[in-house]
Amino acid sequence: MTRNPQIILIECPDRKGLIHAITDVLLRHGVNIVQNNEFVDHESGRFYMRTAVEDTVDQGRVAGELQAVLPPEASVRFADREKRRIVILATKEYHCLGDLLLRHAFGDLNAEILCVISNHSELEPLVRRFGIPYHHVSHEQKTRAEHEASVLAELARYDPEYIILAKYMRVLTADFIKRFPSRMINIHHSFLPAFTGASPYRQAFTRGVKIIGATAHFVTENLDEGPIIAQGVLPVAHNQTVEDMIQAGRDVEKSVLAKAVKLVLDERVFLCGQRTIIFE
Repeated sequence: MTRNPQIILIECPDRKGLIHAITDVLLRHGVNIVQNNEFVDHESGRFYMRTAVEDTVDQGRVAGELQAVLPPEASVRFADREKRRIVILATKEYHCLGDLLLRHAFGDLNAEILCVISNHSELEPLVRRFGIPYHHVSHEQKTRAEHEASVLAELARYDPEYIILAKYMRVLTADFIKRFPSRMINIHHSFLPAFTGASPYRQAFTRGVKIIGATAHFVTENLDEGPIIAQGVLPVAHNQTVEDMIQAGRDVEKSVLAKAVKLVLDERVFLCGQRTIIFE
C-alpha cells in the first residue's frame, strides 16, 4: 500500500447503493482507492467503511459531497495523519509498559507517548531510559477522589487523545471514565469472570486450566466489560509451574495490548454498541 495514505471513515444507517455512491464521489475527484473495507451490522442496521486513498484530496469538499449522497445521520471524516498523543498509566508491572516503550522508540506505533503516570515509583528508571517524563502520583494517604484529582491534573498538562492502562491496578471511578469516553484502553487476563481477585494465575493453576489469554478493551463504567478490541490465547500444559504460567500470561498480555493500541491508533476500530468492528 502507498505510504501514509489518506483514510476516510464512514458510519451511517445501511441502505442499498452506499458503496456505489461513495466510490462515485471519489472517482469524480480522481481518487485512487488502495484499500477498502466495509461491513454491515444487520443487528443494528448500520454500515461501516474504512477507505485508504493514495491521492491528496480536498478533504472538506470531498467530505461535503459524501455527506450529500449518504443518509442525513452519516458520519464522514478523514483520519488525522498526525501521530496520536497518548499517556500511559502504570503501577508496578513492567511487561506491557516496557513493550510499548520499545515499540514507540522504534517507530512501530503511530503515537507520541507524552508521559507515564504511576501510583508507584518502581518503573521510573525504566521510563527515564527512553527519555519520557514520569510522574509518580502516589495514592497513599489520599481518598480515591483525591488521588484521581491529582492524576487528572497531570493529564490536563498533556491533553492526550488516548490513555493506555498498562496494568494499572487502580479501579477508576465513573466520573474519571466519563471524561475520556472511548479513549481509554485496558488490558487484563481473560479468565474473567472466573478467578477474580488476587493471584489469578495461581487460581488457574490449581484448577488445571489448559488455555490462558488476555483481553484488551475500551474502558467503561462497567468494570472490565467495555467493548473488546483484541484478544489472544496460549496453551498451557500440566508440567508448567505457576511461574511459567505467569510469564506466559505476561507475554500474551503485552502482545494483545500492543495490537489493540495499534488498531485504535491506525483508525481501524469502529464502535458498534457494546461491540467493535475491526478492519485489520
